[in-house]
Parts: sequence; structure tokens; C-alpha cells
Amino acid sequence: MSRLLPDGRRRPYDRAMAIEATTSPAQAEAPNRLRRAITGPMLFAFILGDVLGAGIYALMGVLSAEAGGALWAPLTAALLLALLTAGSYAELVTKYPRAGGAAVFAERAFRSPLVSFLVGFCMLAAGVVSAAGLAIAFAGDYLATFLDVPVAPAAIVFLALVGLLNARGIRESLASNIVMTAIELSGLVIVVVVVAVFVGGGGGDPARVLEFPSGVSPAAAVLGGAIIAYYSFVGFETSANVIEEVRDPRRTYPRALFAALIAAGVMYVLVGLASAAALPPDELQGSTGPLLAVVEATGLSVPSWLFSLIALVAVANGALLTMIMASRLAYGMAEQQLLPRALSRVLPRRRTPWAAILATTVVAMLLTLIGDLATLAETVVLLLLFVFLSANVSVLVLRRDRVSHDHFRVWTVVPVLGIASCVLLLTQQRPVVWLFGGILVAAGAVLFLAARLGARALGRRRDS
Repeated sequence: MSRLLPDGRRRPYDRAMAIEATTSPAQAEAPNRLRRAITGPMLFAFILGDVLGAGIYALMGVLSAEAGGALWAPLTAALLLALLTAGSYAELVTKYPRAGGAAVFAERAFRSPLVSFLVGFCMLAAGVVSAAGLAIAFAGDYLATFLDVPVAPAAIVFLALVGLLNARGIRESLASNIVMTAIELSGLVIVVVVVAVFVGGGGGDPARVLEFPSGVSPAAAVLGGAIIAYYSFVGFETSANVIEEVRDPRRTYPRALFAALIAAGVMYVLVGLASAAALPPDELQGSTGPLLAVVEATGLSVPSWLFSLIALVAVANGALLTMIMASRLAYGMAEQQLLPRALSRVLPRRRTPWAAILATTVVAMLLTLIGDLATLAETVVLLLLFVFLSANVSVLVLRRDRVSHDHFRVWTVVPVLGIASCVLLLTQQRPVVWLFGGILVAAGAVLFLAARLGARALGRRRDS
């Protein structure tokens, strides 16, 4: 079918029409070409691996600046807020099992390429910003256990290595994901166990878990901390990409999604309690490797190098997976002419999107130079809040769209509360975070305009 109107102009809804054609309810019920090999436990491990990532290894010190010793409170609040949006994802993913993410949900709901682009670009920008934050965490105290180097140069070198691995071609299997998840989880278990032994022997101060910062109301401390803690729960949205390979998705996906979030939340709360009991907030705040500081404070015979290695593996894996996602998303948007076509170039032999990898890696490097860990984490949350806000609204809008197959249906109050929670968290963001996010979205809008103009020019040349 021609993409040009009779007067030579490009159809304004090419992408919407293409996605609608590939994700219509009728086709969603068509025989699946992929083998449904992912069982409930495997999907649970996949989502847990995405959620139980590197954020908790890096952010406990930043979180203590907001919540004092009561680290468990904002972590619990962030879990509850994440569960609201997860409910919306459970309905959308099982209703449109071939959809593939919030950007496509937005396109189905609002029929606007610009809205779909902004949602997709917010996901892309959040990935790049997240990788920059993880690079700073990698180059901090965890790396200093092995090599004492300045943070900024180390973060840039780290991102360069991640970019090279990305360009070489990274294929993640469920088996490797389970291994990486086990490594990440083992580090958190070590924290909880050694602090429990430490406190049981009369060490630490368990009373600190109820102490909020002086001069700040508990409600304000919890809300401010939840903005940062929310960063540790994002990642579940990537599970939408494997729904076509899940056995009995109507039942399996919601159960695995909610179980993984709750399991991660319980572990995070335990780590928060352990961190506060082992160290006072001011000592946690002064470390870029706060969980290492917690383990060392117990004085137990856990080698610092072992825990640092576990943390570095967790951070590196998180950064690599994030940059793979970001570069492929940039490549896909360029293929759809939503970003400049130059970003769709691939290596002839490796077949990896080298231009998108280079662009996202360079931007992440620049962000490590101008942003601190707290600001970068909050910027990720800001961008994803717009993505999640779109998903929650899409659930309500698409209730009018009936499909013949069975799917999960969340209570209407859940997406409504999800919208309210996103708006609430958006109102709590600092001006500098809005500035960071605004600059990134403005850059995306410029790229979108450039891509549209380039596509029109190409269409006119072909027509002539």
C-alpha cells in the first residue's frame, strides 16, 4: 500500500495504521508463530530480574537523605504505587498480547503519532539517563574496592565498554537472566543476614528504623523518598515484550507480575531495615556504595571484594540491559521515521544498530558529567511517570474497545488511583529535575521534527 497521498504528502498516521494492522484484536487471537515456552516460574524470574536490579545497590544512601532511618517507609509506598500501574499493564498486555508497550497502547488509545512518539521517547530517554546513573554508581565505592580512580573518567570508560559489548551483539536467554538475578539477589541476602547477626549480637541501633529527618514531617519524608525509591521498582514494563511466548498469558502474566513486584518489595524493605539498623543516615549518605558500607560496618567476615564484585555485576548487568533496550528502541523509532533515519544504520556483519548504540552511549556519557546520582534517578522517574500516566489513561480509554478473547481486567479504581499517584509524584519533583527532563523531551521533539521533514523530503524526491 502506498504511503503517499495523491498530492505527494506522506500519510500523517502511517505508524498508527501499521501498528493497528499488526496488533488488531482479531490478529491478537490469530495462531501465534512463536513457541509459548515461558512458564509461570520462568516469567516470574524474568520480571524479578528486571525489577530487582542495580538501583537498590546505588540509591540507599540517596534515599536516607530524604527519609532518615525510616528507609522502609518510602520503599513500601513506592511498591504500592508501582502495583497500581502494574494493574493497568496486566490488563493492557493480556488484552493486546502482541502490542508491546506503552507507546503502542497510547497509539491505540489516542490515535496520535506525536503522543505515541513522546511516550516512546520518554522510555528511550529514561533508559539513557538510567544508564548514566548506573555508570556513576559503578565508578564509585564499589569499583574503589579494586581500583581507586576518579568517578567521571571511570564512568565514561565503563559506558564505552558497555557500548562495545552492545555493538558486538548481546543475546540474553532466560537461563542467563536467572543466573544474573541470583547473583543480584545473593548480594541483598548477604546484607540482610549479616546485619541480622550483627544486631543479634548487640550491634547497631534498631531504633533508627523509626527515625525521620529532623525538621521534616513523616508524610513529606515518605513522599520525597518514594520519588527516589520508585526508581528501584521500574523495569516491569519490559515484560510486555515477551507476552507472545508466555503459556496461558491470561492467567500467567498477572500472577507473575504481581508476585515479582511483591517479592522485590519485601526484599527491598528488609534491606532498608538492615541498612538503617547498621549505619546512621549521615554515614549512608556519604557513600556511593552504601550496601558495601553496611556490610563493612557489621565487622563480620564477609570480604569487601566479594560483595563489591556482586554489586558491580548487578550494576553492569543493569546498565548493559538498559543500553540494549535504549539503542534498539532508538533504532526502531528511526525505522518508523520517528527519529532521523541515520540512527537505523547497522553493522554489515554483526547486524547491530551501531549508530543508535553510538548516539545513546554518547548521550549517557555526557549525562554522567552534568548530573549527580540523585538527580539522574529522579529524572528517570519523571520520564517514566509520563509513560505510566499514559498507560493508566489508556486502560480507561480502551475499555470501549472490545476483544473476543479472555483477558485480565483490573478494577476501574486501580488505573484511576494510578493516574492520581503519577500526578502526585509529578508534583513533588524538584525544578532541576523538570529542567533535565524538559531538555531531553525538547531534544526529542527536535529530532521528531527533523525526522518528519526528512521523510517528507524523501517522499517528494521519490514521487518526482
